[in-house]
Amino acid sequence: MNDIPMLYCVYCGFKGERGKYYWKCPSCGSPLELEYEGYWSPNGSGLPRYSTCLPISPSKSLGEGNTPLVEIEYRGVRVKFKLEYLNPSGSFKDRGTVLALELASRLGYRRVVEDTSGNTGISIAMYSRVYGLKATIVMPRYAPKGKKVLVKALGANVIETSSRGDASAKVLELLGGDVYYVAHTWSPLYIEGAKTIAYESYEQGFNGNIVIAPVGSGGLFLGLYRGFKELRKWGLRKEVPRFIAVEGVSVTPLYSKLYGVVKVKGDSSLADGIMVPSPPRLNELVNVIKEVKGLVVLVNNNDIVRAMKELYDYGFIVEPTSATPYACLKKLMEDGIVKKGDEVLIPLTGSGLKAIDIIEKYVSS
Repeated sequence: MNDIPMLYCVYCGFKGERGKYYWKCPSCGSPLELEYEGYWSPNGSGLPRYSTCLPISPSKSLGEGNTPLVEIEYRGVRVKFKLEYLNPSGSFKDRGTVLALELASRLGYRRVVEDTSGNTGISIAMYSRVYGLKATIVMPRYAPKGKKVLVKALGANVIETSSRGDASAKVLELLGGDVYYVAHTWSPLYIEGAKTIAYESYEQGFNGNIVIAPVGSGGLFLGLYRGFKELRKWGLRKEVPRFIAVEGVSVTPLYSKLYGVVKVKGDSSLADGIMVPSPPRLNELVNVIKEVKGLVVLVNNNDIVRAMKELYDYGFIVEPTSATPYACLKKLMEDGIVKKGDEVLIPLTGSGLKAIDIIEKYVSS
């Protein structure tokens, strides 16, 4: 199995057996990384275009990636929206899922399990069907109805729990034997997939100074950062942009770690995709924010609904979590942090077509 990269731990030095899967470090319990050396030689389209930059290349791509980059001028700021909600299952998660399930297939697994609030579940259910794998998705009961319906329609078994934390605990009871735990909040493959958003944005003309992204588990944020860092290493960009992380006021692990007690009150439960209380890579997120002189900004439901309505004015049909970076941009401009002349990248992560029940209640009235 020489075509399968080795997993290793940067914290304790553990090195896994080549061709064997570990969803976290069996020695110290930390997230793992993949040992490989990528290089810039894009060829083709979609995610496979960047096969030389990635640790593994998908054999059953559905055309994930190659999403549009649309520029809108907002009060003198060039805002470039990366339309990630136009991926095959309606979210950026497809970029990581196709890599994760490619690995599962190469290793001979027949069943996969995952805990998720929605978008990852839809993505895993869809790609599992394509790869001939049987999927079980553990979801919190409050996950949008549309997402649960799609997961079931795609053939996955759904187990519901009372909370996101309970889902994470429940999924561990299902492990063993021929079961592959995708563990997207831990998996380096989701970070690898998200790097391709940076690659594409560069090739589509983004050379700006600010990136704003929502943070739940942090895979998207870290992937964008690593992608732009590699572009600099390969001599394609002069500098890594400044990164702004967005969390909802209801769940603030990164904000709390950096700034201490959260004094802002409110509710951000509409942004279910970033309600991750204990991101496995929290320390790495903190280090990135410090390195790029970034910030963490909190938004609430009122901010999110206003942002969704404005994004719909532009023609972007997104779900609540996708609207959080735009809500953040408005706050940053009010505070003078983002100024006229800046060029900002915002990934719009998930489709509003999967959250019709929420949109009907909060946006369409």
